[in-house]
Amino acid sequence: MSDKKRILLIGSGGVGTMAAFSLEASGLASVTAVLRSNYEAVSKNGFNIESVDYGTHKGWKPTEVINSVPNVFDEGVEPFDYIVVTTKNCPDIKPTVSEIIAPAVTAGHTAIVLIQNGLNIEKPLIKSFPRNIIISGVSLGGTEENGHGNIIHNDHDVLIVGPFQNSNISSNAALAAAKEFSEIYKKSGNVICELNEDVGFVRWRKLVYNACFNPVAAITRMDTSRMRLARTPIDDLIRPAMWEVWNAAKAAGHELPAEHVEKTIEADPFDVWCKPSMLQDVLKGNFIEHINLVWEPIQEAEKLGVPTPTLKIIFAFCQTLQWQAKEAKGLVTLPAGALPALGLESTSSG
Repeated sequence: MSDKKRILLIGSGGVGTMAAFSLEASGLASVTAVLRSNYEAVSKNGFNIESVDYGTHKGWKPTEVINSVPNVFDEGVEPFDYIVVTTKNCPDIKPTVSEIIAPAVTAGHTAIVLIQNGLNIEKPLIKSFPRNIIISGVSLGGTEENGHGNIIHNDHDVLIVGPFQNSNISSNAALAAAKEFSEIYKKSGNVICELNEDVGFVRWRKLVYNACFNPVAAITRMDTSRMRLARTPIDDLIRPAMWEVWNAAKAAGHELPAEHVEKTIEADPFDVWCKPSMLQDVLKGNFIEHINLVWEPIQEAEKLGVPTPTLKIIFAFCQTLQWQAKEAKGLVTLPAGALPALGLESTSSG
């Protein structure tokens, strides 16, 4: 039996694929990747990767590529040591993360690593899997998937790992699992993986970007460089929203540096013309992960008495975008006689 850690990866877009690559490159892990829309392309031709950390790789594959989450009990599959989830987290869309991974979780054994954005993403997992360690992963790298299986990794991979608090699990055991995962991830020597026990601070810090640039980019269809050139999106939306997140973080006990807002506004290299992930999802017709990025910070701010007027407006637009995506995917039932597509069936000269 191999002494490599058995890792199930769910979500092989840009972030997930590069996570799989780093884990395999460590020599300490065997990765089984669950693919959906890109399964046929990758199972046949592998991934084509252009990476700032690893260079060019044509036809790369992890140890195993499958098209559905295995049921470890019913199928007699050897338990997974870690399940790494890098899909977008959309709790308003079924199936949820907990429902997706449930067949592959071995109670009391499998540690679940959520390389996902936002606040309170661990709560449904702790409820569904109270005996399993849940680990936070915050990715600071930049990736895009340019067609099925074509990964452009254009900003260096930095992953910050830490244990979520779970009253059912020993804090020492959770920390040890997070430490082990971080050691495996960075073993290749090409990436940075930091262990940070202050999960709340790390997540609030990234929300200054993700709760603001991500949704505003999706709403306006603008990359971050164009927003900076136009100024109005920055001055009237991004900066006010960032300060609302900053103030909520401070009230929650996570005081960020005073200069963090301005540094975050200028964080993306200008010549990259960065399209935040939520904009990429809208352009592809995908659902957006606005609940944990925008709604949860609003909810936490309200509990702490911090006003969030800009974030509430942004959230309303996000709800509208999500409704449109649901309609396009047949999840919304329109009244009888409604036009099948806005503006296509009738015109007005008024």
